[in-house]
Amino acid sequence: MKQMRLKKQKRHRRTVRFYTTCFGFREPFKVLCDGTFIHHLLVNRIAPADSALSNILGGAVKVFTTRCVLAELKSLGESYSESLKTARELITARCDHEKRKSAVACMMEVVGEKNPEHFFLATQDADLREKLQEVPGVPLIFGLRNALLLESPSAFQRQFAKSTEEGRLHMSEAEYKMLRTKNTLEAEEAMKFADANESEGDQNGGTQAMRKANDGGKRIGVKDKVQFKRKKAKIDGRATLPLDLWCKELSVTIVSGWLKVTVLTFMGLLSWILQGPNPLSCKKKKNLGLPTFVCKSESNDGSDTIRSRSNKKRKRSRKGKKLEATNG
Repeated sequence: MKQMRLKKQKRHRRTVRFYTTCFGFREPFKVLCDGTFIHHLLVNRIAPADSALSNILGGAVKVFTTRCVLAELKSLGESYSESLKTARELITARCDHEKRKSAVACMMEVVGEKNPEHFFLATQDADLREKLQEVPGVPLIFGLRNALLLESPSAFQRQFAKSTEEGRLHMSEAEYKMLRTKNTLEAEEAMKFADANESEGDQNGGTQAMRKANDGGKRIGVKDKVQFKRKKAKIDGRATLPLDLWCKELSVTIVSGWLKVTVLTFMGLLSWILQGPNPLSCKKKKNLGLPTFVCKSESNDGSDTIRSRSNKKRKRSRKGKKLEATNG
């Protein structure tokens, strides 16, 4: 039961959304009731009527009826006296016909061709519902035992909504004519403005020619407009590069010199680690009085000479051994 109720509520919300978006229905919704629907509410004890209808439509509701419906209920006798009493409590919608008509004819006249007042029509008459399905923008409500139902839009109403939506996307004939006239007026104004500019240009050109003729050619080679040169920074009274370019070159030279210094120091450290210190850059060790392999000798002149012991091995001649061997 709960699932059925939820499905019905979803269907009703979808139908109300269709009429609000396509035909401009707004809250509070207007519901126009005939005598058969009011009698059905009383027989099935569906009260109050406005709260039951607001539950279906999901918004505030105003309930209406017509004078012709009241007259029809009055003519039916005492069996419909309670229905007449409840119908008189509703808001009476205006119907413009002077003589009394049947409820069906009155409803059709109030709704008209396009339902300009945006009425929801509540009736138990199946023939009337079938007729109103061919009128665009007329949602229908009917009762089934103790429940109220909102009919889904008919195929005709859906097709009408689709065609009107497509028509809104394209320009009408009146809009096209207005746009074309506007474009022609703008083009004429642009032509007038261009002609005025050309005439002013011709006048300015004539005045310039007159001035040149009066000058007598004295200003030949002289430029008309002043040309401004770019200011340059001066150092010691001499023009040099512009200040921003000079600063850029200075920064580049500083950065490049710093990179050279860092690279050289890094290479020196790397060579010192791999090969040891540079012998040319190291200090010589002092002699601490240790014995050296050096001996003094007197020369024939009487001067002392220093003779150092060489590490070379002494070579012995083997000629004597060879002679002994031959003799033996």
